[in-house]
Amino acid sequence: MNNPTVWLNGELIALADAKISVLDRGFLFGDGIYEVVPVYHGKPFRLAQHLDRLERSLAEIRIANPYTRAEWEALFARLSATCAADPHSVYVQVTRGVAPRQHTFPKDITPTVFGIATPLTLPSREKVEQGVGAVTHEDRRWLNCHIKSTSLLGNVLMAQYAADHEVQETIQFRDGLLTEASSSNVWVIKHGAMAAPQRDNRILEGIRYGALESFAQECGIAFEERAVSEAEVRDADELLITSATKEVLAVVTLDGKPVGDGKPGPVFRALYAAYQRAKEAL
Repeated sequence: MNNPTVWLNGELIALADAKISVLDRGFLFGDGIYEVVPVYHGKPFRLAQHLDRLERSLAEIRIANPYTRAEWEALFARLSATCAADPHSVYVQVTRGVAPRQHTFPKDITPTVFGIATPLTLPSREKVEQGVGAVTHEDRRWLNCHIKSTSLLGNVLMAQYAADHEVQETIQFRDGLLTEASSSNVWVIKHGAMAAPQRDNRILEGIRYGALESFAQECGIAFEERAVSEAEVRDADELLITSATKEVLAVVTLDGKPVGDGKPGPVFRALYAAYQRAKEAL
């Protein structure tokens, strides 16, 4: 992986040869969107849902989709073929393109499309079996979190806040309600039932959101999509976080205090097992 093959504007080239203009609006403004798709056994996990979100994000920020659905599928396959590691992930990013710096949208501009496949490092056995820690913070990000934007400074700051406290994640609240973590969706379990915040503009609907919803149904776990208060989070029997790179993990301490009995619980174990079955089914 010292010099992997990448996709840039219609070509597969060596990473060392991939160059963009300093006037690219992704560089200047974070004016773009991205997707990350995990690949297990050579097969992308829930690719259709990832492409649905990519298309929604492009439409939300009014970038003309540069490819058809079939062309996107072919691009993900070509990038995946460049990485021998199993599992790996395919990252694609679309920016508005290159133009003189101005805030309004330039006319007749061609989007920049970049993609790369890299090995996917999954959570360690220790994290899966023993759980992870998290801290909390006020959610100060913008109110278009449903867009998978490359403008991630708010998320970066919260990820660093977690790192500064030597834990896995920062769980955020807005107006007393749970939103999400710095790069994860958050799930609250009480008395064996699971709840998560509504899929609206305050959170990014992770692809694992729909996956965990289906896994809960498979496992006979009651699930409710609704407003979740900070008090409920702090009183949870179990807390879970999900993302493409974390899959599903149990949060066993929150702000230094144990969640439930301080160990991964039965709902986590059931959903984690269902996740692994879905991967193997590929």
